[in-house]
Amino acid sequence: MIAQLTGRVEALQDGSCILDVNGVGYLVQASSRTLAALQPAPELTKLLIETHVREDAITLYGFADSAERDWFRLLTTVQGVGAKVALSVLSALSPRDLIGAIAAGDKAGLTRAPGVGPRLAVRLLTELRDKAGAMPSSPGFAVPQSTRPASVADDALSALINLGYRRPEAQAAIGRATERLGDEAAIDSVIRESLRELARNL
Repeated sequence: MIAQLTGRVEALQDGSCILDVNGVGYLVQASSRTLAALQPAPELTKLLIETHVREDAITLYGFADSAERDWFRLLTTVQGVGAKVALSVLSALSPRDLIGAIAAGDKAGLTRAPGVGPRLAVRLLTELRDKAGAMPSSPGFAVPQSTRPASVADDALSALINLGYRRPEAQAAIGRATERLGDEAAIDSVIRESLRELARNL
């Protein structure tokens, strides 16, 4: 089985790329997140590979980091989630955002991915709720556990909800903001950074 490829990007297509490895062109399916991270030729780029073998085809799926690959493997264990839908989910949500969405029960966040309807979103939330916490959010790192006093996060959440944001979106934004700012940031800094996070997702 092919586990990793290092080569030059010969061509980019919608949902895939051709990676030239010593003169052999490999067609690799990938999320939009991974495709955006590829090094342009003539630079070398490395992709972690998941190989799927069927009677009529051998398909390669590529990932820029191990966190995305591990989430791909987990997503495809859920009934109704094939490789195409898993890549769609990973294109819409980063591993960190996936963890936040599942922890918050954010069904609407999951349905942003093409191919994920309300029923499948509920199945994802149900089957992955107990597994998401152990999944990596970025290469080589587990989900950071914040030591921030609960009152700071609670106050920030209350402020964002009062501004009209939905609880799951606000919780995910606060989590990203506090991860970046650290545990000593003041409440106004946390709110400002959370608003920036929410603006990026509009």
